[in-house]
Amino acid sequence: MFLSLVAGLGNPGRDYEATRHNLGWVVLEALAKKHGLAWKHAPQFGAEIARWDLGAGRTRWLVKPLSFMNDSGRPVAAVARFYKIEPEAIAAVYDDLTIDLGLVKVTVTGSAGGHNGVASLLEQVGDGFVRYRLGIGPKHPAQMELSDFVLGKFTPEQQLIVTRQLEHYVQGLELLLSRGPGPAMNQLNRRESK
Repeated sequence: MFLSLVAGLGNPGRDYEATRHNLGWVVLEALAKKHGLAWKHAPQFGAEIARWDLGAGRTRWLVKPLSFMNDSGRPVAAVARFYKIEPEAIAAVYDDLTIDLGLVKVTVTGSAGGHNGVASLLEQVGDGFVRYRLGIGPKHPAQMELSDFVLGKFTPEQQLIVTRQLEHYVQGLELLLSRGPGPAMNQLNRRESK
């Protein structure tokens, strides 16, 4: 299945720019920049979108919902409806607390796992979309409120890891988009066992 819509999850506004919860945006923006794509404000969808023409009549849409994280499914569903894109042709790029920082995991099914953005996608888009999960864990200190952790900024040491891994994140996403979930899972998920 050709993945024709890639949604990066995050929160709009300067306050959220360098937070853990916005890692999906960071990676999607890096992908767009690498391929020379321009973002356009699309108020009819409540999102910023970038059109990626791949030739042979194939177009891929990159989407950054401008709603807050817990409502990100609505803009993604609006774009998907407009361009007649099925859930199976959608990939969501987002932060995941259950995966260690620096690692990536690709999955196709599963629950929201406590992630409000994914819960919103499941509600608005339906299941079947591909999940490109970027590790931001483990939560530290353990007793810290989940919302405080995900809306907090990376420590300087963590930011260094993110900066160092950014190209890996983008290459993994390109692998997913060019080869599909199977090969991406085989190559990216097995790193988890180290």
